[in-house]
Amino acid sequence: MNETAPPAATGVHPSEIWATVNGMVNDFLAMLPLLVAGVVVFLIFWALASGVRRGVENVAKRRSEFPSAATAFGRLAYIALMLLGLLVAVTVAFPSMTPAKLFSVLGIGGVAIGFAFKDIFQNLLAGILLLIRHPFRAGDEITSGSFTGTVESIETRATYIRTYDGQRIIVPNSVIYTEPVTVITAYDLLRSQYDIGIGYGDDVTKAKAIALDAVRGIDGVLADPAPDVLLWDLAGSSKNLRVRWWTRPKRSGVVQVRDRVLQAVAEALADAGIDLPFPTQQILIHDQTEASDGDRTRQREGWPAGDHPPAPRPLNRIELVGNGKDEDNNA
Repeated sequence: MNETAPPAATGVHPSEIWATVNGMVNDFLAMLPLLVAGVVVFLIFWALASGVRRGVENVAKRRSEFPSAATAFGRLAYIALMLLGLLVAVTVAFPSMTPAKLFSVLGIGGVAIGFAFKDIFQNLLAGILLLIRHPFRAGDEITSGSFTGTVESIETRATYIRTYDGQRIIVPNSVIYTEPVTVITAYDLLRSQYDIGIGYGDDVTKAKAIALDAVRGIDGVLADPAPDVLLWDLAGSSKNLRVRWWTRPKRSGVVQVRDRVLQAVAEALADAGIDLPFPTQQILIHDQTEASDGDRTRQREGWPAGDHPPAPRPLNRIELVGNGKDEDNNA
C-alpha cells in the first residue's frame, strides 16, 4: 500500500523576510552618504541662489528706475539656480541617473508640462518682455481693452491697474503684450476737444473768436501749443465748432480743465447772443400743404413737377377711399 506524500508548505519563512529587510537597510546605509551629499549640494545651490538674487536685485535697482523689474530679474535668477541645483543634487544622490538620462526624462516631461502650463509660461514671458522694454511704468495711466486706470505694478504674471472709480483690475501680461494698449501719460501733453453747435443764422467767425477767447483764459489750458477752434461740421440743425485745447495728461487735471472750458465757452457764446440750438426735425406732408407755399408747377421739396399739379387740401379734411366722398374731420 502506497502512502501519499504530505503537501509542501506555502508560507514565507521569517528568515526570508528578515533577509529582505536587512538588504534594504544595508542598501539605504550604503546610499546614505550619497543622499547626504546630494542634500548638501542642494543647500549650497540654495545659498548661492539667494545671494545671486539679492545681488541681481541691487544691481538692477541701481541701473533701472523700475523696482518691479529688479525684483523680477532677481526672482528669475533664483529660480534658474535652484533648478540647476536640483539637477546636480539628483545626479550626485543617484549616480545611475546620468545627465543624459535626466535630460531625456525632463525632455519628455517638459512637453507635457509645457502644454499643461502654456498660459502661465506665456504670461511669464510677456511679463519679462514688458519689464525689459518698459512700454509703460507703474504710475502711468493706460487703457487696456475696456479698462482705463493707473498702473499699480507690473508683475511677471500680470499687470495691476487701479481704475478711476477705485477698482483693481488684474490683466494677464499676455493680453497686455499682444493687444493694443493706450498709454495716456506717455507724453507731457494731452489734447482734448469738444464739439459745440451754433445756429445757421449766426456768424461763424464771430463765434469762433468768442470761443477761443474764452478758452485762452482758462486755468490749466496750455498756451503752447495754443488752443484753436475749427468749423468742423454742417449738421442738420447746427454748424458745429470743434474746440481743441492742450493740458497735462493726468486724469484729474484733464477732467477739471474740461469742466471749466465747457462752462466758459457756453456762457461766453450765450452772453454774445450766439444761438446754441437744440436738434430739430421738420416733417412735410406734401399733399396737405397750403396754397400759399409756392408755385406748385415747379418741383419743390419732393413735390412732383408738372403743369397740372394736384390742388392743395385743407389739413382738417380727409378723402374717404372707395366712395368718392370728402368729409370734415374735426376731431
